[in-house]
Parts: sequence; C-alpha cells; structure tokens
Amino acid sequence: MYLASLHVIAGEKVLPTWLVLTYLLHTLGELCLSPVGLSSMTKLAPTRFVGQVMGLWFLSLALGDNLAGQLSGEYDSSNLLSLPGLFLKIFWWGALGGLAMLLLTPLLKRLMGAVR
Repeated sequence: MYLASLHVIAGEKVLPTWLVLTYLLHTLGELCLSPVGLSSMTKLAPTRFVGQVMGLWFLSLALGDNLAGQLSGEYDSSNLLSLPGLFLKIFWWGALGGLAMLLLTPLLKRLMGAVR
C-alpha cells in the first residue's frame, strides 16, 4: 500500500487490485494464525483455566485492533501527503512486533516443555 500511495501522490491512478490483495493477505494471515493460536491456548493452559486463557487470546486480538485503529486514526484525509508515512508507520510497528516475537521464541519454547 505504501507503493500505491506513492503513485496516488504522484497523480497517477492505481488499480483496486492493491486493496483487494491487501485484504487477501490480511485474511490469509488471520486464517493461518487463528487456529494455531487457539490450539496453543487450549494445549498450554491448565484444564481449569482454559476459558480464561481463551478470553485472553480474544482480548489480545481486541487490543491489537484497538492499536491499529489508534494508529490509523492519525490519518488526516485532507492531507493526502501523509498517507505513505502512515503505511510506513504501520509496517514498522508490525515489523517490530514480529521481531519481538522472534526474540521471545526460544524462551517460549523452553517454557512449553513437552507440549507440541
């Protein structure tokens, strides 16, 4: 979307395929993550706390949606030049989150023990 916004700022028209592909990638990512995350929550949680842990899983999704809304709420529709900066900011926050998850992976694997 960053590249598409640069074309828009240059005065060119962009195809709606950019938006369709962005939605497709988001949907495919969610479809890949959700079943694995839900399965992990039920495997790792003690039996009596499965309901609470599932609630925490959905709470984390709600917090992520809230943060995304706050981040994109900074966009000023009257200032089209701020659009590429917004997409870059969203990218960098996502990359930072992904890096943090990669760094935490060894610790989480140790804490999981024999659960696979």
